[in-house]
Amino acid sequence: MTQDFKKLEVWKLAHQFTLDIYRLTANFPKDERFGMTQQFRRASSSIGANIAEGAGRKTNKDFARALYFSSGSIKEIEHFLLLAKDLNYIDICKFNAFNQQLESIAKMLNKFIQCLHK
Repeated sequence: MTQDFKKLEVWKLAHQFTLDIYRLTANFPKDERFGMTQQFRRASSSIGANIAEGAGRKTNKDFARALYFSSGSIKEIEHFLLLAKDLNYIDICKFNAFNQQLESIAKMLNKFIQCLHK
């Protein structure tokens, strides 16, 4: 049942999102380097990493379980986006753009999980 995760559209979106988060957080205050910046990057990279891990699993049930971890990371990033906006590290336009990107990934991930449960 293993798949090539690099061919999955949801992984491609997650990977691009992680690259965008790395670029975004490069402009955060230096005193956040070991705080929010590190947490933001870890959570964003976790989305794609869990998709990749799940793709290597033998059953749909195990694949779906890995995708649930990606869903958890999405919620974590939602929190960090709000925090970054409220601390004025990002403006409302960037906040909205990143939220929209994240919402697209979440919807695609949820549909994928539903397909695996059939």
